Amino acid sequence: MLKRSCAIVLFCASSASAQDVRLVTDAAETALNDASLLVALEAGSAPQDYIAAARADYRRLLTALYGSGYYGGTISITVDGREAANIAPLDAPRAISQVVITVDPGDRFTFGDVQIAPLPPETTLLDDLGPRRTAESAVIGDVVRGGISSWRDLGYAKARVVDQRIVARHADAKLDVDVVLDTGPRLRFGPLSVSGNRNVGDDRVREIAGLPEGEVFSPQEMDAAERRLRRTGSFASVALSEADQIGPNDTLPINAQVSEANPRRIGFGIELSSIEGVTLSSFWLHRNLLGGAERIRVDAEVSGISGETGGIDYRLGGTFTRPATFGPDTDYFLSGEISRQDEPEFLIDKISVETGFSRILSDDLTVRAGVGILRAREETALETREYTLFTLPLDATLDRRDEPSNASNGYYLDVSATPFISSDGEISGARLYGDARGYVTLGEEEKLTLAGRVQLGSVLGADLTEAPADFLFYSGGGGTVRGQAYQSLGVETVQGLETVTTGGASFLGTQLEARYAIRENIALVGFYDFGQVGAAASPFEDAEWHAGAGVGLRYNTGIGPIRLDLGTQASGDNAGEDLQVYIGIGQAF
Repeated sequence: MLKRSCAIVLFCASSASAQDVRLVTDAAETALNDASLLVALEAGSAPQDYIAAARADYRRLLTALYGSGYYGGTISITVDGREAANIAPLDAPRAISQVVITVDPGDRFTFGDVQIAPLPPETTLLDDLGPRRTAESAVIGDVVRGGISSWRDLGYAKARVVDQRIVARHADAKLDVDVVLDTGPRLRFGPLSVSGNRNVGDDRVREIAGLPEGEVFSPQEMDAAERRLRRTGSFASVALSEADQIGPNDTLPINAQVSEANPRRIGFGIELSSIEGVTLSSFWLHRNLLGGAERIRVDAEVSGISGETGGIDYRLGGTFTRPATFGPDTDYFLSGEISRQDEPEFLIDKISVETGFSRILSDDLTVRAGVGILRAREETALETREYTLFTLPLDATLDRRDEPSNASNGYYLDVSATPFISSDGEISGARLYGDARGYVTLGEEEKLTLAGRVQLGSVLGADLTEAPADFLFYSGGGGTVRGQAYQSLGVETVQGLETVTTGGASFLGTQLEARYAIRENIALVGFYDFGQVGAAASPFEDAEWHAGAGVGLRYNTGIGPIRLDLGTQASGDNAGEDLQVYIGIGQAF
């Protein structure tokens, strides 16, 4: 029989202040090297550390051999010629000159007779357990765990291994496996007990968790209940665990161990644009307003400070959210806002209120529906008017980004429709809007990220003189086309003998970025933006367009990247004439 062995030799000067590690092997080299504590020991370690690591390595190296399919191996570890297993931990020599690890892995085993039962109906053993497959110990564990997991998915929460017999047939280099499972009874969810909460009531924790008491046990339901509790933001940590003992009538009590988060939070933001000016924002958040994980958030924003985009805009708004209303995945919301928009083409003072429900259909898909009312006073070049609108806001968001504030892979899609009608019936229509974003990171080092965004909007049923001015579309500025002046592209409308500029009934915009990391927290960015605004509701019909391009810098912080973009016009007669500067927190999209 061909014997294969490996030797790991550590030469140590005086008290192990220097090492020369050499590994020579043709079997399980990587596994043995990764498993050895001696190999990983830092230079300069004390002799006692070498003895402790050597004594621990016997089991670690044997486990590594099993993991690679070697069940007849021998291991010898000598310290200056003495077997390490015979050296007491407190009897380490004062100095060590040489440590030698010798491993004879023996033959590599394949699977022989394999029996893992009972398994759920229509469940078959993995091909990796076949008679020609290497008998790696980890594969056995994976299959056993998979069988138990399958039984748990069917409601057998206490499925477990009750007997196992693993025999190595050295003459044939075969490994026989016989594992017996006990499924236990099929269980139903019992009562949910709550611990660790101080201010959120037990009943509300149960409502939010939504664990279906009396229904068949499901690990997926357990995971969903944890996610619902975390989603409220009221808890810093959440853990659901199963009781050790089965309850009456084959029920399984569940415990929710929670730790509440700080209920209040406050934040601030600032953005700077050379044309749009400075934007200051802040928010105040309470995560448990009424003792049931209700959340209220108040936002304030002042924009256009020292800008060239009309006057200063103001906004003050608040949103109240109650989780688990009409079911664990349906939240109730009530929001209100007072604002002034002093834009180049219009001035609007507005107060609005919306109420409705949001439904979480899956971890990444949320839909919202509500009703709203707004009262506005609007001044444009066409007229000054006041109106009251009733709205029916509808929205759906699919978010599959790996990190919402600084995505490198995945995609995001948001679509909304807002039908509206005035109290006197003179204004009616619907505003449609879609926002799609995609991200992909390339290369083994994952330094280059390509990001793209498409915005699409349309106003139906109301012409440009009837629709609310802030429902129409403009292009230009940080949110649409960087490098072009803020809202510089609209639609020219003839009113009598006068030509005025208004927003368009349709909008198509794209933003493309290439982000390249030059350091761990620093990235260079190149971008190209395109915008198109038309008088017709169709975004592709008789529309004017413009483009912008530029470069940027990102510095990643713990709260998101700090963004600096320099852009200029990339279309028209004035291409490249002006330089716009944009500074903010977070990616542009």
